[in-house]
Amino acid sequence: MKLSQLLQNTSLSFENSDLEISGITSDSREVKAGFLFAVLDNGVTNGAQYIPQAVQAGASVILAPKSEQATAANVLFLHSENPNKDFGIMLKNFYHAQPQNIAAITGTNGKTSIADFVRQMIFALGDNAASMGTLGLIKNDQAPLPFNNTTPGAMTIHKTLHDLKQDGFEYLIMETSSHGICQYRVSGVDFKVAGFTNLTQDHLDFHKTMQNYYEAKKLLFTDIMPKGGTAVLNADIQVFDDLQKACLEAGHKVISYGHKGKDIQVLQEEPLNNGQNIKINYFGKTFDLFVPLAGDFQVMNILCALGIASALTGKKEELLPLVPQIKGAKGRLQYIGTTAKGGAVYVDYAHTPDAIENILTSMRSHTQNKLHILFGCGGDRDKTKRPIMGKIAQDLADFVYVADDNPRTENPETIRQEIMQGCPNALNLGDREKAIAYAMNQLEKGDVLLVAGKGHETGQYINGKILPFNDEEVVEKYL
Repeated sequence: MKLSQLLQNTSLSFENSDLEISGITSDSREVKAGFLFAVLDNGVTNGAQYIPQAVQAGASVILAPKSEQATAANVLFLHSENPNKDFGIMLKNFYHAQPQNIAAITGTNGKTSIADFVRQMIFALGDNAASMGTLGLIKNDQAPLPFNNTTPGAMTIHKTLHDLKQDGFEYLIMETSSHGICQYRVSGVDFKVAGFTNLTQDHLDFHKTMQNYYEAKKLLFTDIMPKGGTAVLNADIQVFDDLQKACLEAGHKVISYGHKGKDIQVLQEEPLNNGQNIKINYFGKTFDLFVPLAGDFQVMNILCALGIASALTGKKEELLPLVPQIKGAKGRLQYIGTTAKGGAVYVDYAHTPDAIENILTSMRSHTQNKLHILFGCGGDRDKTKRPIMGKIAQDLADFVYVADDNPRTENPETIRQEIMQGCPNALNLGDREKAIAYAMNQLEKGDVLLVAGKGHETGQYINGKILPFNDEEVVEKYL
């Protein structure tokens, strides 16, 4: 590919645009003769340190920030104000093919469930649909192919888009994390639709303030989704007015949903043992629906999924009969089974204050007797949320068990003690498997136990190592 083709729609131009580019990468270990090597900012390492390695391997072009002063003989340096953003657009030009209908979903909680619900709906309509995110890449109803991050690196994303197009997939729903957005890992993706679920405390170890966290997510709508897209926004959240204004100014249509939603509004909710009945106003008409999932937050997830699916497919009422068929995403308020004494056990990924509050509040109406929760907090992450989560758990549950989550490189006991500051009446049990077994043994008929924090995860990070661990399997072992 010629350099002129690679630079189309980027912020860059160069007179020697007939230069032939044989490949493009941000990993110096992949560079071969004639490659373009991109120096990116991933918030951890400085890519500029790998320029000599890339030059030695035969790179003919280096994409670098304007502050980078390195030079090399017979190597063209392209300096950009935002190399991450330009690199994403270059990848789009290089790989050329993407599914025709791509949606993004961002927000603190709900991304995985919503992406999964939209994929299920579109596949049920008879189209090939994929979802990409925390669970990995899921094609139609196949088993997931795992990724390391909710939002993978730009190279992985664009290779995946190309492969999906080649495999006949025209629909893709992507989870987009705040890290992935502000680092422009999704730059160059032609999003037609983008959804925003909510904004609550998370990732402050990276973003420092809630305002920075919000601004990172807002970039998806103001700087990444091409003009003329559709924004599906939660009308119940504090930032709705600001976000709606920003979307309209960016040239997008807005679909609002929620208890205050104008386009998709929930009017009534009736909790049931096997889900809930809801009444909604859906684009000007009223409908009664059965949702086979527990919790008010799942109703919100369904509303958002309907908004995204309708904007992506152009279909509206055809989607409603599909809702009762929807299955919960892996590890998202997943019912595992009932103990011999009659207590129900659920596994959920909730690992933020808002998520813990939502799931406990929602499950209270589905609990006939006592509500139990077992959870911990991850190490090397936002420490300020630990006592907050503890207090929420103590306030909203009848019994609280504090266990290890993913301590990573931190002392597990220290993490648990910080949680216990907010829930002094909780039991500090430590070892996660033993804690789950103990908590399950305490259940009586009509009780509910929520095993929260790890959800679908199949490993536990301890002292920098990943040890096999799966909440679902542990619960099944002791049922």
